Amino acid sequence: MLEKTAKIYVAGHRGLVGSAIWNNLQERGYKNLVGRTHQELNLLDGVAVKRFFDEEQPDAVVLAAAHVGGIMANLQYRADFIYENLQIQQNVIGESFRHGVRKLLFLGSTCIYPREAPQPMTEDCLLTSPLEYTNEPYAIAKIAGLKLCESFNLQYGTNYIAVMPTNLYGPNDNFHLENSHVLPAMIRKIYLAHCLNTNDWEAVRKDLNLRPVEGVDGEAKADVITDVLSGYGITGSHVTLWGTGKPMREFLWSEEMADASVHVLLNVDFKDTYEPGCKEVRNCHINVGTGKEISIHDVALLIQKEIGFAGEIRWDASKPDGTLKKLTDVTKLHALGWHHRIEIDEGIHRLYEWYKQGICINHQG
Repeated sequence: MLEKTAKIYVAGHRGLVGSAIWNNLQERGYKNLVGRTHQELNLLDGVAVKRFFDEEQPDAVVLAAAHVGGIMANLQYRADFIYENLQIQQNVIGESFRHGVRKLLFLGSTCIYPREAPQPMTEDCLLTSPLEYTNEPYAIAKIAGLKLCESFNLQYGTNYIAVMPTNLYGPNDNFHLENSHVLPAMIRKIYLAHCLNTNDWEAVRKDLNLRPVEGVDGEAKADVITDVLSGYGITGSHVTLWGTGKPMREFLWSEEMADASVHVLLNVDFKDTYEPGCKEVRNCHINVGTGKEISIHDVALLIQKEIGFAGEIRWDASKPDGTLKKLTDVTKLHALGWHHRIEIDEGIHRLYEWYKQGICINHQG
């Protein structure tokens, strides 16, 4: 157990999960937290990372920083996803080892599992068959990260734990129309369509001033705004979403992922992640999810109902669906003492309220 005075470095402390982990640690009485923005510390720069560890000498590290995105970004920027994530992991985990960090928590993703993995996916199905093509580079980087942790533990007796969260959503999510994940992207698309449907141009302009689309902000002419939004399938009469809507997905509220992560950081050691007496110690990572799934189609309907959009939801089947089914087996997590509480309908309500509040706060004038 880390004492309350322990210095904990949270890499990615401004991100979706990192910010939630930071808050969770503070709520538990851990005040000696260290964070750096990308501008303050570029984790791709090995020299800068070494200098940071030399100066700060953290007792524990949470590696929540990563280069992430949805299907479109993963397809277009394949080199960026594998190179940058490998580089971040190499630098942070390597310096953690060289500086004698007592505990490290590495955050991966359930996209590490094969495309045709048995459902629900246990930790042991890792590397049993080919990965999903769309995010293969990112998945390989994350597999390398968890194996790096596992290998340091086995060779050097370190205490590095890897957790693999399912699809996350929550406060500080990314709502960029091109490279966000599916749930925040759908919330924003349906919200903007609802605003167009109700002729609420003030709301449309506030939204675009906060998050411009292709350089178009709320000061642009109405026809310019409608043109750029229609390119993303957003109109007053309908919203067009990617794929068929058939894929099943599991969603976990980010603040719950943070709670699970901190629970593991404080209460789980490497020896707890595998069966004693194993000849071959592998797959010591821990799935973090709800163990429940819902179709993308049904998520869209829940969002439509929450927002009150009176138009039509359409699906573009020419666009990729990604993996059709991706449900985690959370037996290991439950055995280690953590269960989720927030279900998807409550989570969508919370995220939509957070999204609306953010627009109002940033545009009080």
